[in-house]
Amino acid sequence: MDEVEVVVAHSERATLRVGDVFLKVDADQARIDAEVDAMSRAPVPTPKILWRKPPVLAIAAVPGTTLGRLGGPSTGSVAAWAAAGAAIRKLHDAPLPPRPGRAVRTVVELAAELDDECELLVANGLLPADLVTHNRQVAEAALRPWTPAFTHGDLQIARVFVDGDEVTGIIDWSEAGQGDALYDLATFTLGHEERLDDVLSGYGSDIDLDVIHAWWSLRSLLAVRWLIEHGFDPLAPGCEVDVLRSRM
Repeated sequence: MDEVEVVVAHSERATLRVGDVFLKVDADQARIDAEVDAMSRAPVPTPKILWRKPPVLAIAAVPGTTLGRLGGPSTGSVAAWAAAGAAIRKLHDAPLPPRPGRAVRTVVELAAELDDECELLVANGLLPADLVTHNRQVAEAALRPWTPAFTHGDLQIARVFVDGDEVTGIIDWSEAGQGDALYDLATFTLGHEERLDDVLSGYGSDIDLDVIHAWWSLRSLLAVRWLIEHGFDPLAPGCEVDVLRSRM
């Protein structure tokens, strides 16, 4: 019998792996509904849904390997990274899904949340004030109007699988919906700035790099406290705090 592997587990959800089957347990039924709907609409490879019985969604493992992980080395050829960029562009060019992404806020709401979070990071002694202040300034470029696209919403590098130079699957669609395309690109390249040009060679031109850099800072600032409170380590080498330091 295959062993049960705990892939991720915190107060909001848990994902277990048994052989080639992933079991996603989520108390928020709307999040599972959004994930299933997004996978049915996305014009890119997604996991096969095996069965669904709330609060559990069972999906098949996708073939291939990831291009890396946050805090670890990036792998894969330049062509593989370009193929990932092309797949992301295909998603962003697809017809809009009916709902906004779960993480989408207005510019005013996002700015207020960011200011509150920056204040807490300093007040609680989690990050130095100069590091927070500088990255808050960098993040300002992301606080602008944007044209909605079909976005994944949490496109971390570990969620894109490739086999050779071909994208074989993109996983974890619970945050998907209408969103900022540059947020997806920034999330995918977070901690792997050296691969941004490879990704953009497949994605295409007309990208505001200042906004990508801003999203690296903004996403990291908003993530640090949550990660610490949920048992993760944003201070590990190559992770969110190092991303913030790289902007200095």
